[in-house]
Amino acid sequence: MSHQQFDPGALACAVAGTVLTPADAGYDAARTVWNAMIDRRPAAIVRVRDDRDVCTAVRAAARAGLPVAIRGGGHNIGGLAVCDGGLVVDLSAMRGVSVDAAVRRVEAQGGAQLRDLDAAAQREGLIVPGGVVSSTGVAGLTLGGGFGWLSRSCGLAADNLVSLDLVDGSGHLFTVDAGHHPDLFWALRGGGGNFGVVTRFRFCAHPLASDVLFGPTVHRMGDAASVLREYRDFCADAPRECCVWADLCTAPPLPFLAPEHHGERVLILMQCYRGDLAEGERVLAPLRGIGRPIGDAVAPTPFCEAQARLDDTYAHGARNHWASQSYAALDDDTIDRVVALAGTMPTDESDILICQLGGAIDDVAPGETAYPHRGTAFMVTPGARWRDPDDDARCVGWAREAGRRLAAGASGRAYVNFEPETAASAPRVFGASVDRLRQVKRRHDPGNVFRVNHNVAPAG
Repeated sequence: MSHQQFDPGALACAVAGTVLTPADAGYDAARTVWNAMIDRRPAAIVRVRDDRDVCTAVRAAARAGLPVAIRGGGHNIGGLAVCDGGLVVDLSAMRGVSVDAAVRRVEAQGGAQLRDLDAAAQREGLIVPGGVVSSTGVAGLTLGGGFGWLSRSCGLAADNLVSLDLVDGSGHLFTVDAGHHPDLFWALRGGGGNFGVVTRFRFCAHPLASDVLFGPTVHRMGDAASVLREYRDFCADAPRECCVWADLCTAPPLPFLAPEHHGERVLILMQCYRGDLAEGERVLAPLRGIGRPIGDAVAPTPFCEAQARLDDTYAHGARNHWASQSYAALDDDTIDRVVALAGTMPTDESDILICQLGGAIDDVAPGETAYPHRGTAFMVTPGARWRDPDDDARCVGWAREAGRRLAAGASGRAYVNFEPETAASAPRVFGASVDRLRQVKRRHDPGNVFRVNHNVAPAG
């Protein structure tokens, strides 16, 4: 295919939104994303206003042979919202969310963040299961699967998709659902950003008219191995209304912790129960009674407040590198390796997060969507976070080595939304889905216009 020269001025005249180039004020701010390690310089950034702008921008990039990066929330660990020398389609002005409470449907534009989705749904006594940080983009989260506090009771964000509006590599907009382009509907539920720009998501929602029972119980790091064994045993029989994530980290100055524990390495059990609060107290009581806790702040909490509780921990502006491993079960050896690695964390902002999965996530059969982690009971994610670029090699090295040390007993698959390294990553993040994804890619993006991602090359 012959390519035309890219003309940002012509594109600026053709869209209702704004086109920024390296010569423009605001360009550097517009190319900044959540992970401060990412420093890429696109040829242009198009801040689109509507679907028509998206179509126009994609066509311009395809004609010029430019790679397209898609910015929803800009929150991806790998910095996939921005690229060198390509075109960024920035959806951050398209954050609208509408709710039809009568049929429990929520529609979100492609630039919406979880806070937008949660606030609009909660005003109608509804929720859509998503992640755990309110600044996360709905788009990237959902296309990778999307799990959070309510996934054990309501499924993945992707499992609750009803339909999507997608702009493909030729710049055409169309609706995708179970009856229209079912191969693409399968691929978009876990296959990441390989297939186009999603301008609109439609979800089925679930009732949540009251608070959730939410909060941390904190233990000394010296007790972490024994507490994690009891945590694992608790999770084995926990009802799906209950979700508990464990975090080995450095204690922030939490108001319910005695000052002498601030800055200590600790184990935090973050608990969420959706349902009758009295029943939640009964269910969580054995977990909260494990060991010798040094702090506990589990309490009825408005859901939107719970969703924002970790925002400061995962705030914009830090340098980040993660790894992830998924497990059908946590054996004693894995727990011991996690605790040993926690003793080597390179900075006080670093942590090792253990996500409890299962429940409603596993109601969907493996292969029914592209998401490859059905049957995963726990996801373990060592995360290095730091501020000084001079620490890059040390911190990235720790995260990579932690991932290698945790590989024994794991599935070998990494969660696409937690995976920063994109080179030849498709088999690792998509597992058994990768061959079918390549076939869908051949049909819907044969030119691989959308390659700024964990790329699935078109078959053939």
